[in-house]
This record gives sequence, C-alpha cells and structure tokens, in this order.
Amino acid sequence: MDLNVVLLEPEIPQNTGNIVRTCAATGAHLHLIEPLGFSLKDKYLKRAGLDYWPMTEISVYSNIEDFYAKNGTAGCYYVTTKGLNTYSEMEYPDKCFIFFGKETKGLPEELLAAHRDTCIRIPMLPDTRSLNLSNSVAIVVYDILRQKGFPDLKKQGQLTRYAW
Repeated sequence: MDLNVVLLEPEIPQNTGNIVRTCAATGAHLHLIEPLGFSLKDKYLKRAGLDYWPMTEISVYSNIEDFYAKNGTAGCYYVTTKGLNTYSEMEYPDKCFIFFGKETKGLPEELLAAHRDTCIRIPMLPDTRSLNLSNSVAIVVYDILRQKGFPDLKKQGQLTRYAW
C-alpha cells in the first residue's frame, strides 16, 4: 500500500505535527504544498510531532502544479465537506493521494469542480462546518487501511507488566 497524505497550504503547525504522528504510525507519506502557514522549524510543529519526524517521509512542493508534475493526478482524492461521496464508499487504489485543504478555507472550489468524482466527505450533522484537520486525516487514513486489511501494521501489542 502506497498511502499519501497531501496538505494543501496548511496553516496551523500543531495540526501538521499531529498529522506527522499519524503518518509515522501508518507508513503514509506526507506531502506539503506551499505556502505553509508556519516554518518547518517551528517549535510547535516539532513538539506536536514529537520524535516521529525521522519516521515520516515528507515532501514539500512550491505549489500544486509542482506536486502534479512530480506525482501525476492518478489516484488523487479530495476531502471536502461538499463531497458527493463519503470517504467509506470509495475503493482506493493501492497508490493513492488524499488531499486536505487549509484549516480556514478547505480545498479551492475550482480544484473540487475539476475532480468531482473523487471528492469525498466525512459525514457530519448539518449545522457543523468541519472537523479538525488532523482528526479528518486520521479518520480517512485509518479507514483506507481498514479497507485494505491494515497491511504492514502491527496486529497486536503486548502489555508491559502482564501477558494477554
């Protein structure tokens, strides 16, 4: 499974730090598309990601065109509250890129309109605007992995002082 999380212009360092931890725990590759709302040297970013930074493959792109030039558009899915399909209805290819937008605005509507069939949403009650970015990433990433049978992930942990 080649699972890729793509953050388009993320703004909040703590969210990106939490997403680094999710990517480290799942083996997902993190792609950051500039401009970023923070420096990658930001102490809040590093603190939220703890010691998971070296365990995460991270690529940075100057803009979305740079991303597409290096990765193509095949297997791209776009998470938005406006999506026609829920994230759990899709069948994801073994190599997929899951796009998430900036915290304050989400993904641009022109991007969504150009990729109508691969826009996905997380169901929510009608009066809610959105979920936290790092929570949304975790929900979608873990469901894709669940659909694939959690490839390469540790199946069972051990207790520290007791045995199962």
